[in-house]
Amino acid sequence: MDKSKQSFHKPKRSFRRRLPPIGSGDRIDYRNMSLISRFISEQGKILSRRVNRLTLKQQRLITIAIKQARILSLLPFLNNERQFERTESISRATGSRTRNK
Repeated sequence: MDKSKQSFHKPKRSFRRRLPPIGSGDRIDYRNMSLISRFISEQGKILSRRVNRLTLKQQRLITIAIKQARILSLLPFLNNERQFERTESISRATGSRTRNK
């Protein structure tokens, strides 16, 4: 057989179906913090639908629940723990300096 006449075959991939991250018994609600916290990044951002593997309807409900929880102060708008520690150390360093005249 000539190389030009050979047909190119892609190797078949076997896909393993992933389980959905939200079970049928889970209720998407702003009070369900264990569920909501799975869909927020370390920085406090809402993760995208592609990363979460959610349906469009589920992603909308999660987004609404996260926003409600933020407004009711159940979740922070931003996760500033690292930034807060950095500003504390800077203020300590600058506060310890004394001027000599």
